[in-house]
Amino acid sequence: MVKEPEGEASLEDQVRFEIRDGVAWITINRPDRGNSITPACRDRIRDLVRGLNGGFDARAVVLTASGHRHFCTGADISESRVYPDRPADAPPPGRVVGEPRRMMLEGQLQLIPALLDSELPIIAAVNGTAAGVGVHIALACDLVLMADTAKLIEIFARRGLVPDALGTWMLPRLVGPHKAKELFFFADDVPADEAMRLGLCNRVVAAAELAGVAGEWAGRLASGPSKTHMLSKWLVNQSFDSDRQTMAEYEAWAVEANSRTNDAGEGVASFRERREPEWRGW
Repeated sequence: MVKEPEGEASLEDQVRFEIRDGVAWITINRPDRGNSITPACRDRIRDLVRGLNGGFDARAVVLTASGHRHFCTGADISESRVYPDRPADAPPPGRVVGEPRRMMLEGQLQLIPALLDSELPIIAAVNGTAAGVGVHIALACDLVLMADTAKLIEIFARRGLVPDALGTWMLPRLVGPHKAKELFFFADDVPADEAMRLGLCNRVVAAAELAGVAGEWAGRLASGPSKTHMLSKWLVNQSFDSDRQTMAEYEAWAVEANSRTNDAGEGVASFRERREPEWRGW
């Protein structure tokens, strides 16, 4: 359980949410705290993303933050936690074996899978510095846009901490094990152009253009064949941990499932009729 600081803005204001033209916009809005996330903010993002699955109001998501300096600088460690009652002679909170593990499994290790497993394509619009879990939130999204002023920092080693939030699963798959170790060991800043070279983002744009490009990309996704996107995302995610024969089976079943959708039929019909398809999202 988390104790919210007195005088803190409402949770709905700290993590803003709106749906426009089929696109869900989730905005971390704590610029005075570097857009760091409290456990309550983390859980709100998780619940918002999960809540979009199976719905019809949104068909794509943009995850971004307020201001121009920070996307998310990690977990807000200033938050105080309320622990269950314990014997007077027990170790202090966080020192009992099992407590840190449970905190991770019930916290960040719920958020990152929610992003990875979302049925909707998610765009991270990285407007500023992403550090620690902020990097892994961005990498867990399907597409990453970065402002030319933004940077990524695997900051854990600077604090004597072990990487978390599935960073040690995602980063080696994106840049290879040796480069991942370099980024984890040295914790150096990775500017946007370097992130692009390493394959950690899809495109770098001028900071003033970031929201517009994110909106354009999300609009294209939201007006596309949603179940095709959902199944394509699922297949790519499965490919990291599957052998060739298993992927062949997965692809065959994905084609089977997609063939039953309205949009698959519309795609064939529009091709035959030589017209633009009208994707409905189901």
